[in-house]
Amino acid sequence: MLSPHEIAALILIEDSTDLLCLDPMTINALVGHQLVTIENGSSGQGSPRLTHLGLSVLKAVGRRAN
Repeated sequence: MLSPHEIAALILIEDSTDLLCLDPMTINALVGHQLVTIENGSSGQGSPRLTHLGLSVLKAVGRRAN
């Protein structure tokens, strides 16, 4: 079960807003749940991205229309 903090982090990742404020431990937990993956950007810094499962969770909590 996800905490409200983890669901909020998924929303922030989906919106790609203020990702610097995310706690690395929360991101690691979401990676462990296979809701988020870390993709290397052109700058060489990793950036969290939602997986299909992460998108499904947001849809289930009513965050996404599709």
